[in-house]
Amino acid sequence: MAIDNNNPLEQQNNPDRNGSNGDTTNASTRRRNKPRRDGKGSNTKTNNPTTAKSGKSSSRRGGKGQNAKDSQALSTAVDSDVISGDAADDAAAVAEGGIKAVGNQRIIPFMKIEKPMALLSLFMVIGSIIAIAVNGLNLGLDFTGGVSADVRYEQPVEQVAVVQALADNGFDDAVVQYLGTREELLVRLPPQSDNVDGLSANLTQALALPSNTATISNVNIIGSQVGNEVYLNSVMALVLALVCMLGYVALRFQFKLSLGAVLSLFHDAVVTIGVFALFGFPFDLTVLAAVLALIGYSLNDTIVVYDRIRENFRRVRGITPEQTIDLSLTETLRRTIMTISTVLLVVLAMLFLGGDGLYWFSVALFIGLLAGTYSSTYIASSIPLRMGLSRDDFIVKVKPEFEEEIVTFNDPKMFEQDNV
Repeated sequence: MAIDNNNPLEQQNNPDRNGSNGDTTNASTRRRNKPRRDGKGSNTKTNNPTTAKSGKSSSRRGGKGQNAKDSQALSTAVDSDVISGDAADDAAAVAEGGIKAVGNQRIIPFMKIEKPMALLSLFMVIGSIIAIAVNGLNLGLDFTGGVSADVRYEQPVEQVAVVQALADNGFDDAVVQYLGTREELLVRLPPQSDNVDGLSANLTQALALPSNTATISNVNIIGSQVGNEVYLNSVMALVLALVCMLGYVALRFQFKLSLGAVLSLFHDAVVTIGVFALFGFPFDLTVLAAVLALIGYSLNDTIVVYDRIRENFRRVRGITPEQTIDLSLTETLRRTIMTISTVLLVVLAMLFLGGDGLYWFSVALFIGLLAGTYSSTYIASSIPLRMGLSRDDFIVKVKPEFEEEIVTFNDPKMFEQDNV
């Protein structure tokens, strides 16, 4: 075996082929204390734990070569099993439509179900637009106009009791909110036919509770014209927010990514408003504030994914754009789960403990958070991919006028010396 011939200790102890012991002086002379530069020879084999172990065992047992053969055969079998296992993993990864891992990071094939998710998104957007066009929005008093009154009670009061008292006296669809304390409330009512003086007297009588007197400090009548102006300003605020997001992402990253980000934000806003139109939930300024807050949250989540996509396109080579996006989404998955979990805890706390004033605000945020997390993973990433996003979009190319010109200088004296 090659192990026995190259190991100096075994050449010293074991008999040679002619039956005589090896020369001790020659063995010690041929002993090499340092590994060879090319990595070949006995040191390379002795550095292998399996081979070195087999060599030591053969020397201890009087130089029997059968043990060395068995150890080498065992190591070969182990190596073949490892290689076959890696080949099986690679084949399984290729069958799934992606690579197994980049470095130590295993990739989740998000883009494998890209087309079904795109169809689902298209269906939800179309359904939301149809619901808004057919059913319309159940606009609150902020958009339709009405009456608002500041009420103060002598003792703390519950919102449900005030709403029930107003309904018993003919004031339906009242909205009651606390103003800092449980004694001060803001009461909003639909448009009323009475004048201010008569309305104030009727409200004072309706708001009176047993052993708890109410005092109305201010009564405001909001016309429908003001409500329409608020409605138009709200729509303009949404459009302006989307346009600003488009410009920011285009300057910060790339136009293909900015278009994907804006379409994902449009998807989140339309789906949230469509759910309110479909089920007839009241839509007021608090819900509009939730939609605007949702746009900011969803864009923040999308920016994190885009930053990792840009980094991986520049850093990782030899993989397709789909695999680069899968790698980026996999690396940001843990951060996305932690962020959405903590935000949902706050939203659920407001939903169940915040009272009537924050109820619909929390409902809008809850719907939008689910839609925003989904859109950041698929819509914002798949649309740029379908637009031909590649590594060339993130590489800074040198303009021709800034390229260095190569100048070759030939000394005439050199030619004279060559001729001589």
